[in-house]
Amino acid sequence: MPEQRSEVAVTKVLTSVRGRAGVDAAFAARVEPGARAMRILYVRGGLTKSLSGLTIASGAGLGGKSLVLGRPVRVDNYLAARGITHNYDHAVEKEQLRTVAAMPVRGDGAPRYVIYVGTRGDKALGDRWLDAMAPVVRELEQEIAVADEVERRLSALAADVHARRDPAVLTAGEMQEIAGELAELAGAVHDASLRQRLEALHDRLAPGHAQQPWRERPDLGLTPREVAVLEKVALGGTNAVVAEGLGLLPNTVKSYLKSAMRKLGASNRVQAIVEARNLGILP
Repeated sequence: MPEQRSEVAVTKVLTSVRGRAGVDAAFAARVEPGARAMRILYVRGGLTKSLSGLTIASGAGLGGKSLVLGRPVRVDNYLAARGITHNYDHAVEKEQLRTVAAMPVRGDGAPRYVIYVGTRGDKALGDRWLDAMAPVVRELEQEIAVADEVERRLSALAADVHARRDPAVLTAGEMQEIAGELAELAGAVHDASLRQRLEALHDRLAPGHAQQPWRERPDLGLTPREVAVLEKVALGGTNAVVAEGLGLLPNTVKSYLKSAMRKLGASNRVQAIVEARNLGILP
């Protein structure tokens, strides 16, 4: 279940990155357990099916190198590039890709995916690929972390109830404690179907319980990164200070802030902070 939700997020990331970076193709490989290999499962902007289903060994090709190093890597001319193996040139050549970049995505302390972007012809990526990929990859890692934590907690709750066998042995205090944990999880989840599942469990355990903050907060479409930027700005941080604190570029912070202002209907950062506080998005 958490893997399914993560992969839905991955497909959205590919579409987003392709548009933001202005690249011809974007694709993602899921890392196998043990990180010895990965398999390309999702392709956006492909000319052929040469990449789909391709299994890549750890350390091989550009993505395999990114996987081993644990950081983004790029080559400006893939077929002539030094420093990488050329096991998969046949697939890259069929796609007519020239400049290619790869970035690993981590979850629960281990690599889970590698995201690629590529351009055809003489179009260079420059640095915009990193500007486009870094924030969405961080958001994806956050989504993966949330999905993993939700599944761990739900599994633990299910195991606890199953071990007791008789629901009657749960005290009222224990029921409220479990309901409170479900409420906390629901507030952290951005997946609508998962949130509904948590709400249903909460209502079964604590019918009529009034503390349901995730239902009271309006859905303005603010991303976790936009909220994080607003939180830093509310503390008085400049774009440069916020960028350093969140590991972003100042221009990226500016973009997040503009997007948050638009969603909140604010014309400046002060209005955005006031509106976010009024809505309960910020403390």
